[in-house]
Amino acid sequence: MAVTGTTRDQAAILAVPRPISAAIGVLPLAPLGSALGLVLGAVLRRHRRIFDRLGTHAGKRFGLRPTDLPFALVLHADPARPHIAVSRHLPAHGLHARIAGPLAGLAGLVDGRLDGDALFFSRALSVEGDIEAVIALRNAIDDAGIDLLGDAASLLGPFAGPAERFARTALDLAGGFLQTRSGTGRSGRWN
Repeated sequence: MAVTGTTRDQAAILAVPRPISAAIGVLPLAPLGSALGLVLGAVLRRHRRIFDRLGTHAGKRFGLRPTDLPFALVLHADPARPHIAVSRHLPAHGLHARIAGPLAGLAGLVDGRLDGDALFFSRALSVEGDIEAVIALRNAIDDAGIDLLGDAASLLGPFAGPAERFARTALDLAGGFLQTRSGTGRSGRWN
């Protein structure tokens, strides 16, 4: 299990355990794609101007590969028609940039808990392609103040508050359990 410390909150970035990743690998991708499309829609409703900051990089396609999961994502950052697609592998062509790292690291970047520079220089995160576009995307995300769990929970209407509290507690417990099993002894959030 990969563990990498960060300078932002000193929480360990843990990889999704292999048995869980393997179990996810046999599941169909369509439900995940639908769920991520809904979450992207919720994020965009709560942070309407997120893509305005992209400037000349609006409309670019970013490949996101969680290194600890058997799928990849393509984010088309088009202000008029933003879209996220799920596939087993990133396409060989048609991406402006590729970003790879553990799921917890990628999620931590989106909701601002983790420092992208620290992840990059610690090699927990790799970036290829149009670095200027990646920096513009990171700045847009940072400025938006996204709370990924809160934005996703907002889809549940009146159940959003309890669902968000439950999810945060479950992730904290899972993180503590995984950190204890990995021998790091560090406290912090799994996601």
